Amino acid sequence: MSQTPKDIEALIGLLARLPGLGPRSARRAVLHLINKRKGLLQPLGEAMLAVAASARECVRCGNIGTTDICELCASEKRGIGEICVVEDVADLWAMERAGVFKGRYHVLGGTLSALDAVGPEDLGIPKLLARLAPENVTEVILAVGATVDGQTTAHYIADELESIAGVRVTTLAQGVPIGGELDYLDDGTISAALKARKDF
Repeated sequence: MSQTPKDIEALIGLLARLPGLGPRSARRAVLHLINKRKGLLQPLGEAMLAVAASARECVRCGNIGTTDICELCASEKRGIGEICVVEDVADLWAMERAGVFKGRYHVLGGTLSALDAVGPEDLGIPKLLARLAPENVTEVILAVGATVDGQTTAHYIADELESIAGVRVTTLAQGVPIGGELDYLDDGTISAALKARKDF
C-alpha cells in the first residue's frame, strides 16, 4: 500500500500523463517541486491557473494565444499572401523559433487518418480553403511531417488547391540535415536528399 498522500499521488498521476513522462519521472518531478515549494511549485501552480483561464485557440489559424485572434494573425508586420500549413501548434512554434518565415500560419491539428477516422473536416481543411481569397493568398507552404499520414494530408491539400487559380503550392525541402553525416541517416532521408539535389 502506498504511503504517499492522496493529493500528491493525484499530482504524480496527472504529470505521468504528459508526453515524455512516465510514473517514475513524474514522481521525481513532483518531489523536486515539493522541495522547491516557494520558488517553483507555487509559481507553477499560479501560472497553470492563469493559462487555464486565458488560453484559447485562434479562430483564424488555430494557434494558441490569449485572445480570439492570436498575435501572429493580428500583427501588421506579418506578410500577407503566404500561409504555412503545419500539423500542430508545436510545429508552428518551431517555425517561429527559426525566425525565417514572416507570413501567416494554418494549424491542422493533426493529419488525415483512415484508421483513426480523421477526415478533412476534423482538420479544418475547409477553413484553410476559405481563407485563401479573403487573405489574397498566393502561396501555400505545406510544412507537414514526412510520415505516411503527413504526406497523405499534404497530397490531399495539394489536390484541393489544384483548381484554385493563382495559388502556388510548395513544400519544405527534405534531406540531409545541417551537420548530419550520411552514415547516421536512414534510407528514406538519403533517398529524399538525393532526389532534391541541386547545383553546387
